[in-house]
Amino acid sequence: MAAVSAVRRFVSLSVPHARLIRTQQHRTAVSTTSGAILPKPKKTAFGLVRIMMVVAPFLYVGTLISKNFAALLEEHDIFVPEDDDDDD
Repeated sequence: MAAVSAVRRFVSLSVPHARLIRTQQHRTAVSTTSGAILPKPKKTAFGLVRIMMVVAPFLYVGTLISKNFAALLEEHDIFVPEDDDDDD
């Protein structure tokens, strides 16, 4: 048993993410061994709003970057779309 404890201590000291992974909890029980009901887990308020507040600006910035890069490529004649004169 002491060897397992020593290995866990070594891994947690040598790998910085091991401590983070080990401390994450996933609760599957709803009651204690005595039968008492555990309290409700914490709920993140405004989860969808927070996601949109992060996603929307990054999508907008990504769109601006790609638009400016496409204009730069076309300006330097690196990539210029061909004009098709097919009037079929």
